[in-house]
Amino acid sequence: MKKNEKAVWMWYPADFEIYHGMKQNFQREERGCGWPAYWKMSDWRKNVIFSKEFDLDDSSSFLVKATGVGYVQVNKQKYPFETEIQCKSGKNDIKICVGNMEGLPAVFIDGEQIYSDDSWMVSDYDTPKRAGTNALYTQPEQNPNQVYYKIETVKPTEKRIVNNGVLLDFGKMVNGCVKLDTGEKVITICYGESEREALDIEWCYYKEENAKGKVCARKRAFRFLFLPNCSDDMGCVVENERFPIQVRASFDSNDEVMNGIWKTFGDTLSMCSELFFTDGAKRDRWIWSGDAYQSYFINQYYYFDPEISKRTILALRGNEEISQHLNTIVDYSVLWVISIYQYYMMTGDKEFLKEIYSKVLRMMEFLEGQLDEHGFLIGREGDWIFIDWSEDMDKQGALAAEQMLLYQCYKTVKICGITVEGKDNGYDRRAEQLKQAIMEYFWNEEKGAFIDSFSSGRCHVTRHANIFAVLFGIADQYQTEKIINNVLLNSEITAIKTPYFQFYELNALAQLGFVDKVIEKIRTYWGGMLKEGAVTFWEEYIPNQDEKEKYAMYGDPYGKSLCHAWGAAPVYLMGRYMAGVYPLLPGYEEFAISPYLEPFGEVRFQIPVCNGSVWIEKRNDRITIKTDRKGGNLIWQGRKLELIPGQEITVEVKNS
Repeated sequence: MKKNEKAVWMWYPADFEIYHGMKQNFQREERGCGWPAYWKMSDWRKNVIFSKEFDLDDSSSFLVKATGVGYVQVNKQKYPFETEIQCKSGKNDIKICVGNMEGLPAVFIDGEQIYSDDSWMVSDYDTPKRAGTNALYTQPEQNPNQVYYKIETVKPTEKRIVNNGVLLDFGKMVNGCVKLDTGEKVITICYGESEREALDIEWCYYKEENAKGKVCARKRAFRFLFLPNCSDDMGCVVENERFPIQVRASFDSNDEVMNGIWKTFGDTLSMCSELFFTDGAKRDRWIWSGDAYQSYFINQYYYFDPEISKRTILALRGNEEISQHLNTIVDYSVLWVISIYQYYMMTGDKEFLKEIYSKVLRMMEFLEGQLDEHGFLIGREGDWIFIDWSEDMDKQGALAAEQMLLYQCYKTVKICGITVEGKDNGYDRRAEQLKQAIMEYFWNEEKGAFIDSFSSGRCHVTRHANIFAVLFGIADQYQTEKIINNVLLNSEITAIKTPYFQFYELNALAQLGFVDKVIEKIRTYWGGMLKEGAVTFWEEYIPNQDEKEKYAMYGDPYGKSLCHAWGAAPVYLMGRYMAGVYPLLPGYEEFAISPYLEPFGEVRFQIPVCNGSVWIEKRNDRITIKTDRKGGNLIWQGRKLELIPGQEITVEVKNS
């Protein structure tokens, strides 16, 4: 039994995330082959030393557990781990050395006065830093090298004999180990996100061959299983693993389509939320910075769990030094920096900004090493300029969309500098210089829009750069009006095909006041996936594709992820623009509620905020708003009404 409830496991800061991030990025499997991520990954420290000095009024004892080999040293005398150590009153200098070649070196110190927390210092025999900890690891019997899941046994909801085999439908996406008992029979287990995939014995992405006896297959994500040449499911179940994370948001309305969409958003996000935000549950299982960036926004309006965002940010960035872009993608490195601003506005966590600031500055040095003579960010050999899956975009030379992201990156680092250092670090000036260059080289007055690239001379326009220009405040009022008419509402400009960039486009439209269009797009686009039988939302959706095309991607007949984190992005749009809840100051010290609920007769939202929640309910022509924390203001028909915690405000609205 713990002597001190405050005691927690501790390790070198960010090494927990680096270690588990590497393990996560080694989970991918493709057609029988393991596939570790194809980018440079940081390594965790193998040998660390913890230290702290105590000045005790009375004698006190403590005990140390560790994951690794090493010893405890008190006033220069050494003791083995898991030995009760007695300290005399007065000053006691304690050092704990631990090494681990296979996993994370970590320690747990339990004692009434001497215990482990983030006040300890730790070093890898270099500069000492404050120890890293995590609220998930507070018990001595835990092991920080393991991830603890909630496990539920799931049985198939439907069983059919088809194609001389048994097809099992679990009714939802599951993520876990298949268990069955074949006896002496040797069988094959075919997995599928879709029925078509599971039945395709040759091309299904995953299959367990030569399974015999009591089978416990490796963890995989799927909805369907097919057992060819079988007439019995042999008691097949799945030990479904879910990471323990609390949902703090809710939505319910008189619109059953929107209700179904919201539920499916939650199912999608849950499948892609483990220790970190990952991209797709079935295929990659990797941590991608672009996917994670959108997940941070969804998190703010669904879980409001700062820890999963922080863990993902730390895992992506790795150690201080950097020599390759995150996931090899230039814009993903930039999005990592921008995500720091999103996290800070959500949480107001200045301590994390201080912790991450040196890595932000090192990233900026790396990015600025790739600027051309105009100050534009360009790719090097081996870099991937992604932006979006768009065959129409002119990607020759410096791209406007990339520079828009870099502009927002500069603005983020300026805020970090003021918060951490208390002064302007020069990035505001760089942002303004970049903005001037963007206007000179990418704004095309004749087209009334920003072009993709000036290098080719094509003066080609796609939606992407123009969307960023609106979102990041680069376009002035005149240019914004031009962009609305010439790009955003212009059907001749190639439509966005991915949920990934739909997030940015719909965000821009909502920001410009076209919330009705956003709601309708959610109903038709994401509702369209539901009509296709989706139980989670997809990596890409192109309406009216035939059965063969709709599951294919990357030249693979089942390469498309049917459960992808960015598919849940409209959770943010609904919370931010329909419920209308958003922070005005970091950590919601001041926040606004400006609901737009006219399309609904009845609707109820619960939206989490930092250290509280907001409840919004509309019945016919009346909207009632309540919050349980201070700082909230209702913005309604040009008025600003202060919300008193625990007190309701009711306003009237006319249905459209």
